[in-house]
Amino acid sequence: MQTKLQELTEKIYREGVEKAREEAEKITTEAQEQADALLVKAKKDADELIKKAEKDAEALKKNTFNELQLTSRQLLSDLRQKVVNLVELKTIKPTINEVFADSSFTSDMVLAMIKNWQPGSNEDINLTVLLPENNQKEFENLFMKKAEQLLQKGLEVKFSDKIKGGMKIGPKDGGYMISFTDEDFENLFRSYLRPKLIELLYEQKD
Repeated sequence: MQTKLQELTEKIYREGVEKAREEAEKITTEAQEQADALLVKAKKDADELIKKAEKDAEALKKNTFNELQLTSRQLLSDLRQKVVNLVELKTIKPTINEVFADSSFTSDMVLAMIKNWQPGSNEDINLTVLLPENNQKEFENLFMKKAEQLLQKGLEVKFSDKIKGGMKIGPKDGGYMISFTDEDFENLFRSYLRPKLIELLYEQKD
């Protein structure tokens, strides 16, 4: 009886030990599989991070290069513009100012405008002329000599401190004024000169 009990006890022990061993092996295998999966995932995540970092670095490099190119082109364009403006300032403005500083020239221009406003008409002149206020006395003397008949026919001459050179002319009712100031002619010459000036300075247009 005792022998059978001992055999039974040993059997139960062996079966328990075997079962525990199998369970341990199972746990070990599952743990290894999980570790392998985590390792694969970690490697995959690391590869993706590296690829993303490389992509971001390449994009940053490209954007930085493009921005530098744009900035350099803008700086070059600004520099060219400053050179063009400087040449214009040294060539156009002094000449225009010199021409319109001659009150006699402006007076002759006014007379030519009025005579061609209504050519051949003997009617009263319903026009107002605005002239630079800084040369008022000189203009008054010139018009008394050159335009006495026109003044008698109704030509109105006014002076404005807003006009530095040249003149403006229009109907007395104030519907509109046609401007022939030094600034108008300066802008006109610039619009014609600028393309040729850029071509001469830089051999080709931008």
